[in-house]
Amino acid sequence: MSNILNNLKNLKPAQIIVLFYAIAVIVSVCLLSLPIALKPGVDWEFLDVLFTAVSAISVTGLSVVSTIETFSTPGIFILMFILQFGGIGIMTLGTFLWLLIGKKIGLKGRQLIRTDQNQSHLSGLVKLMKQILVIILIIELIGTIILGTYFLTYFPTWQEAYLQGLFASVSATTNAGFDITGNSLIPFANDYFVQFINIMLLTLGAIGFPVLIELKDFLKNRKSPYGFHFSLYTKLTTITFFSLMAFGTIIILLFEFNHFFANKSWHESFFYSLFQSSTTRNGGLATMDVSEFSNATLFALCFLMFIGASPSSVGGGIRTTTFAVVVLVILSFAKGQKSVKVFKRELHEDDIRKSFVVSFLALFICFIATVILSKTEPFSVMEILFEVSSAFGTTGLSMGITPELSSAGKVVIIALMFIGRIGILTFIFLFNQEKQEASYHYPKEPLIVG
Repeated sequence: MSNILNNLKNLKPAQIIVLFYAIAVIVSVCLLSLPIALKPGVDWEFLDVLFTAVSAISVTGLSVVSTIETFSTPGIFILMFILQFGGIGIMTLGTFLWLLIGKKIGLKGRQLIRTDQNQSHLSGLVKLMKQILVIILIIELIGTIILGTYFLTYFPTWQEAYLQGLFASVSATTNAGFDITGNSLIPFANDYFVQFINIMLLTLGAIGFPVLIELKDFLKNRKSPYGFHFSLYTKLTTITFFSLMAFGTIIILLFEFNHFFANKSWHESFFYSLFQSSTTRNGGLATMDVSEFSNATLFALCFLMFIGASPSSVGGGIRTTTFAVVVLVILSFAKGQKSVKVFKRELHEDDIRKSFVVSFLALFICFIATVILSKTEPFSVMEILFEVSSAFGTTGLSMGITPELSSAGKVVIIALMFIGRIGILTFIFLFNQEKQEASYHYPKEPLIVG
């Protein structure tokens, strides 16, 4: 036992975080396998339980079974607990429980929080965890009250209405993509109020916890004589996030104008486009069968899912700031500038290097997964690419092939969802995190590139 503890102490923060998420998956498998969690007569294989557990912990939403047909009411609450655990982050709830029993968070704990939330410094992390937990719970509570009350017109009893409202609020805020309607949000395809509330919840969950905290501080101190200054992270994240949402909406409208939207009114077309663009930020909910879209639109959705949500949020993908940095570097290089400037600030070379490494490695991982699935699965390349992008971006959208995946295919998707949840940087640091300064340098020599 002492040897195990010593080995744990020697693990790097990234390795411990991955270990914690692996343990969370194991616990989730056990919970979802409990007889009380399942409806009478339900009997499912271990790989399907594992798939669902990883999908829930990574708040992806891809599923090989029907949630409403598989889980009992206690099982639905267990699933919500797992979604909460995976969405907010293992260290956020861990920190809350640690403080609840009166323990102080030491240096090792702060390092773990920094790794889990992808932060660059150690100061203020415990306060950050408290704020994240409070903000998310308040958002979910408000969402539950609004949707639960509104659903009284849809469901026969108030118990069912508020259960639907609670699950929908948790699923949307954590960007989990699970549903207990049996058909995602397709039953509400013409209910713009339900769609609007879900878009708000999806956005609040995916835009990044630091953005929400800064927005709270701004509203609290907006009358201060000293003013309030948003950080570069918040400015860049917010602009990139909503630009991608607008880009997706416009692209879907244009590509589907004479296809899926041919016989639909302007407001139906707009809300279909807006919701599908919003849900690619990692939502996974849908108001239609996305397989009805043209290949051009599906490629665009793959692109948006690959980018995913913002850092330090409930979502996966390469993250919005990574994409923004890559674009800014390309623009700066095209202008002949040696430094990258934005909002009267210059980007660190280390951040630029990380962005390109994350982007390239993510592309490589998705490419390998696509090749493997093309060999093992009988589906088209478009269907496989869509599934791979959705799994890596922890989005949860699917063209309907998830339940039909082979055992090998399910393992590949499980790996993608897990990597998407822990993040590419954590995945890299899993193997080597310590920075080593070179004790010597070789002469530099120009190289022909491009």
